[in-house]
Amino acid sequence: MADDRTAVLVEVEDHVAWITLDDVRRRNSLNPVLVGQLAEACAGLGRDVRAVVLRANGPVFSSGGDMDALGAPADDPTAVYQGFDALAALPVPVLAAVHAPMIGAGVSFALACDVVVAARSATFDPRFLDLAIHPGGGHLWRMEQRVGRQGTAAMVLFGDRLTAEEAERRGLIWRCVEDGELMDTARRMAARVAGRSPDAVRRAKATMRLSRSLTDPRMAAGVEQIAQDWSMRQPAFTDAVAALRERVRRR
Repeated sequence: MADDRTAVLVEVEDHVAWITLDDVRRRNSLNPVLVGQLAEACAGLGRDVRAVVLRANGPVFSSGGDMDALGAPADDPTAVYQGFDALAALPVPVLAAVHAPMIGAGVSFALACDVVVAARSATFDPRFLDLAIHPGGGHLWRMEQRVGRQGTAAMVLFGDRLTAEEAERRGLIWRCVEDGELMDTARRMAARVAGRSPDAVRRAKATMRLSRSLTDPRMAAGVEQIAQDWSMRQPAFTDAVAALRERVRRR
């Protein structure tokens, strides 16, 4: 029988898409329904969306691997990661607002987003090797991009669990806030992105993504120069400079 439950909610407000993991009964685990709906939600975002906020309902943000699927043969073992890939591939900035523990592969939700803000009560606990399972879906690569080789070893190999405050110090998240301030903080940050030139923001994110594959700073500078020259020919730049000059004139 088909499972027609709704596991992912999407709301768009003022050019910001709020994507909410809402499979509370299954602890927002990486089950086929949630993963598939998350990928569909990302694919269905319109051009009017300028920023995305990922959040979750329930006592945990995500419990990671789905207990019913663990150990069961899969036609496509990479399908479980399509939600992470869809988030990471979005052309607009993606902010994770983490209110509660991320466990196991659930930590990859944070790693797939551009910026993470977390409530003080949130924790980050990969614990793959507690189940004798190797991390997958690019988890190790993304983790090393955030916290370096030693931080990745500490969390994955040695099983260190980070509080939100520790995660902020290690660079896994950008900011730790009080629990009651989380959504207001996410809303302010997303609104700031949405108020900027959408084309310029998309181009800057694309350049950041490309730069990760470059090893020569001169090549990186060349890529940035092409994008900067493009931006200075756009109407948004002309309008912004004119507005700045007018503000200066009125002082």
